[in-house]
Amino acid sequence: MPQRIAAIDFGTNTARLLIADRYPDGRFEQVSLMRAIVRLGGGFCRQQGLADDAMQRALSCLRDFRDEISRLGVQAVRAVATSAVRDAVNGPAFVAQVEDETGIRLRVIDGQTEGSITLQGVLAGLDQRPDNLLLFDVGGGSTEYTFAQGTTPRFVHSLPLGVVRLTEGKGEPFAMAEKINRELDALETHMASDQLQIDPATTLLVGTAGTATTLAALSLKMVEYDYRKVNNLVLDKTEIQRIYDQLLPLSPTERLQLPGLEPGREDLIIAGALITLLTLQRFHFDQMKVSDYSLLEGLVVTDLLDA
Repeated sequence: MPQRIAAIDFGTNTARLLIADRYPDGRFEQVSLMRAIVRLGGGFCRQQGLADDAMQRALSCLRDFRDEISRLGVQAVRAVATSAVRDAVNGPAFVAQVEDETGIRLRVIDGQTEGSITLQGVLAGLDQRPDNLLLFDVGGGSTEYTFAQGTTPRFVHSLPLGVVRLTEGKGEPFAMAEKINRELDALETHMASDQLQIDPATTLLVGTAGTATTLAALSLKMVEYDYRKVNNLVLDKTEIQRIYDQLLPLSPTERLQLPGLEPGREDLIIAGALITLLTLQRFHFDQMKVSDYSLLEGLVVTDLLDA
């Protein structure tokens, strides 16, 4: 008999709920999927942490998630919060308020755990099992880089690079690019200390989360998002550059006229595309594979949080 699991990934920009039946052999079948752009990290400041209006948006979303979980008879709930909550001085108070008002217990995970769980989620939906894989997960508040050999993560590192953080903190593309490159310099230093060198000839580059899937949807000119067409799509660097060049001169409102761009991402996609392009450039990749599977699916297929 399958176990019905609810997974919640409450990120800095997007909140997602996946309810799935997981079978003893590790397979799972989706029962329900809900998502909302909540922008929990919007208005974040170091002194006060999460903004009041952002927390109210989050609580409203989580009440909807609670109702869906109750309606579908879930047996286990795995709910995590990431960068915005772990960096906020009022993060613990927010987590306590969520549990008090919704009954959902959010577990705040660090970048290492986030990267490891995301890897397992991505592998569950990947159409190939490469010997070497470099995975990057662009979030609202941070970006995780994971290098795996087979299914085993060898290197996981989280950078303070997120689309909300960059957009609200830097604003202009030139300033964003400077910040991204500084953080990629630091990433390469960490890799070198672990004696890790990325060889694009023998490594598959995979991008996951909202930036990667949005770039795929824009490339496909998707009016209605279809994860089956996005998952495992290969995007060339030239195509990503074309999309970036198309988006850059447009106002956020004008960008929303392009098929494939979800409302709520119209200002953030510039930062996300820059992180993507500079990652490809830094590690000398000409293309990347897009994964629609990520942390959310990883929460379903792994028991890392139970360890």
